[in-house]
Amino acid sequence: MKFLLDTHVLLWLAGDFEKLSNRVQSEILDDQNDLLLSLVSIWEVQIKSQIGKINLSQSLQDLVQQQIEINQIQILPIKLEHVFGLNNLPLHHRDPFDRLLIAQSHFEEVPILSIDVAFDAYGVQRIWA
Repeated sequence: MKFLLDTHVLLWLAGDFEKLSNRVQSEILDDQNDLLLSLVSIWEVQIKSQIGKINLSQSLQDLVQQQIEINQIQILPIKLEHVFGLNNLPLHHRDPFDRLLIAQSHFEEVPILSIDVAFDAYGVQRIWA
């Protein structure tokens, strides 16, 4: 099965694994699953680290490369269809990064590993507990 990682899941995977729910830990550790990391999340971390909202213990480039190697994460690019899909999303949630993740989840038909209950308003399959 394929799963799209929310941004916080990437960060916790890299440094606070115990913050992930048991279900999410199991899905990540299952070699049969494919983990997708959106370019949106990498962009979000870059911006938030530059403005001081996130403090990384290593460079973003090293963090992402390490997670690609350790967890066989695949990068999900931003496609035109993802961006155009935003037009079909109601404005329940205004975070532009999360909205694009939701659009990607819809278009790619993959569940999101996330603690964020705001995703539930969009009918995406969110996996946490």
